Amino acid sequence: MISITEKENCTGCYGCTSICPKACITMESDHEGFWYPVVDHDQCIQCGMCIEVCPILQAPSEKNQEEPDPQAYAAYNMDGMTRLESSSGGLFTLIAEEILEAGGVVFGARFDDKFNVVHGYVEQKDGLGEFRGSKYVQSKIGESYRQVRSFLQEGRLVLFTGTPCQISGLKHYLGWEHDNLFCQDIVCHGVPSPKAWQNYVSYRENRADSPARRIAFRRKDRGWKRYSVSFTFNDDTEYRQILHQDLYMQAFLKDICLRPSCHACHFKTVHRDSDITLADFWGIQNVLPEMDDDKGTSLVIVHSPKGEELMDQIHERVVTREIDVWQGIKH
Repeated sequence: MISITEKENCTGCYGCTSICPKACITMESDHEGFWYPVVDHDQCIQCGMCIEVCPILQAPSEKNQEEPDPQAYAAYNMDGMTRLESSSGGLFTLIAEEILEAGGVVFGARFDDKFNVVHGYVEQKDGLGEFRGSKYVQSKIGESYRQVRSFLQEGRLVLFTGTPCQISGLKHYLGWEHDNLFCQDIVCHGVPSPKAWQNYVSYRENRADSPARRIAFRRKDRGWKRYSVSFTFNDDTEYRQILHQDLYMQAFLKDICLRPSCHACHFKTVHRDSDITLADFWGIQNVLPEMDDDKGTSLVIVHSPKGEELMDQIHERVVTREIDVWQGIKH
């Protein structure tokens, strides 16, 4: 059975609880608010599947570091409104729309009605807005891995988006490659504690004396490089603060509230298990100043033929320039 003795060896990916044939593993929060597996020893049959599926205990799949560098691009969505509503260049929306137009399913992170961040899926374009924009909290996978497997078995196309460790957890859970699965990860700073986040939501609501109605981590209508955290409350007031002055954003950027495994990340490599990696192209003004209008530019790293296929499908709706991947990740 799985036993986490050092917390940096667990990403909270939900792989073990998803694979357990006896449903005897639950994910429970520790005092910092991070989820870890807890085994019901009376129900456990010692099958070892939880250990086999763990992306850290089984070691992340080693990409050949002598492989050619992946292709990389600077890119942004030509649709100005979608780009404004996105954290960087609005590429996720275009990729997701391609999957949905082909009758597929898109998984991503969204807020629930209490502003917890959870994974879910949509089958229609009008649901993509929930997934758009960064959420600087660890998202709860819940039943998502099992749902992905079910859709794949039905022959549906699936796009799964998440952090690199969540992608690795999904791939280990599924056990083999699926032609109808597309995975998109991000360049991840690390995942803060859901408990710390909920405490901050409560703090903001108490200060406003009103429940929150809408929260955005990356309002960039006043600029992409100086984005703001925004809480809109039920009484129609708003808290908005630039990233360098918001308390929660500072705790996140200074690594104060990150999961222990993030400080020993196994997944921060150029070669990834995903098909496409998306990120903010910080430093674009130094690499391609003509693509810097302070509205958000994405760094796109393509890892597989499936990723190349997706980029080909959206090329008429993006402004894009091929760049050296090492220039892209420099900043």
